[in-house]
Amino acid sequence: MSRPFRSIRSTLQPDIRQIRLDRVIIVPMKYHIWTAGCQMNVADSQRVASALERLGYIASADIEQADVIVLNTCVVRQSAEDKAYGRLQSLKPLKARNPDLVINLMGCLVGVKDNPKLRKVFPHVDVFSPPSDPSPLIEHLLLKDAHDVDSHCHLDFESFDEDRAETNRRHAIMDGELQLPLAQRGKTVSAFIPVVYGCSHACSFCVIPYRRGVERSRPLAEVVAELSALTAQGVREVTLLGQIVDRYGKDLDSGETLSSLLRAVHAVEDIQRVRFLTSHPNWMNAELLDTVAELPKVCEHIEVPVQAGDDDVLRQMKRGYSVDDYRRLIERIRKRVPDASIATDIIVGFPGETEAQFQCTYDLLEELRLDVAHLARYSPRPDTVSARRMPDDVPEEEKMRRFRALETLQAEIAAEINAGYQDQTVEVLVEENHRGRWKGRTRTNKLVFFDSDDELLGKLVPVRVEWTGPWSLIASPIVTEKIPADTLSPH
Repeated sequence: MSRPFRSIRSTLQPDIRQIRLDRVIIVPMKYHIWTAGCQMNVADSQRVASALERLGYIASADIEQADVIVLNTCVVRQSAEDKAYGRLQSLKPLKARNPDLVINLMGCLVGVKDNPKLRKVFPHVDVFSPPSDPSPLIEHLLLKDAHDVDSHCHLDFESFDEDRAETNRRHAIMDGELQLPLAQRGKTVSAFIPVVYGCSHACSFCVIPYRRGVERSRPLAEVVAELSALTAQGVREVTLLGQIVDRYGKDLDSGETLSSLLRAVHAVEDIQRVRFLTSHPNWMNAELLDTVAELPKVCEHIEVPVQAGDDDVLRQMKRGYSVDDYRRLIERIRKRVPDASIATDIIVGFPGETEAQFQCTYDLLEELRLDVAHLARYSPRPDTVSARRMPDDVPEEEKMRRFRALETLQAEIAAEINAGYQDQTVEVLVEENHRGRWKGRTRTNKLVFFDSDDELLGKLVPVRVEWTGPWSLIASPIVTEKIPADTLSPH
């Protein structure tokens, strides 16, 4: 059994979290989690926090007060990897001052394979955890606690109850009924649920298959059980996550698909909105679009990356489709789900990308006029095909110039699209109070701010849009009790 407490002799008055017993203060052990990268990492960190709290640890916003520090890392770009290395280096003085501090390195910097070089470079790290797997940390803490009990109570460590430890480990890690961390319980309106781990597609630029492993879908019943547990804790919107979420179920023998999963999730009574990301053009089929169009809780927002607007670049990227294929997909989405907002991803400066090829990407973005474009400058990632076989030959200043050109274009497109919301009444799911204003999103994922003195967290609120910009809207709530459905904008 874990014993996440430390005892110190003190004559000081205990604070609210301390219990004084005859001049011995028992202080709960604390954890701190630093998260970088994608929504999958956010979900992974949430699960780590839940596991630690089930062992009795409490969260600390101050990293210097923590007894356990988790760094959940991203390496999808060099800048993210550099940030992780910088944070790791900053922890050396803390470890030197407190040798009992447990440092856990987690995520894509670690990957799914053992990395002796990483262990050698960072000897102050106690635990290395693959992405989406809290078990190495939990096992380390259980083993450490067992050793502590043995050293203080002179127990026979050889007889430590391994079955009980395994039970505790499984209970803390993945029982399908995620318990939110204490600070988030009753306050988290929108949550992420991983449904596909890893990826087997292997685009030439992407490090995910090498760091997160092959594609693995979670059983449908497990996803639904987790969602039901989250709604009982106040969650009203869920986003189903996968590197290629449309491929959900292809590795399962049950015949489940993303469409059948969406229908099962839609049936959970207390969930109000459902989203999914990220899609791939090759697997966004008619069945999935029909599902989005037919299910009222599934939001009209689709993320489907194009990555480049030139066929030769797409072939080098090993994306598996042409520019015209992508055009036709956007046409099908808009025909079947007319009010959908569409987001895309684009990489500039891929090896060998010429000015003419970049111009094709620029022209495609200008033509399709999508709601959101997530932009990135290419950076070679270890083990990927592009890093091994293609020279990184586009200068950094040219990458930045292309990035800025697309950024400016997309801001203009988004401003024009959002201007169509002016004076419209839309429904907003309120996520939080942000600097004195309520913040939420429309079904099409538009960010909306509005003022109200009412307690609206987790509520669906009709608002009238009074100002629009490329990245957000400002609105005022509709005060009447009932708004006729036909007056609400489909957005």
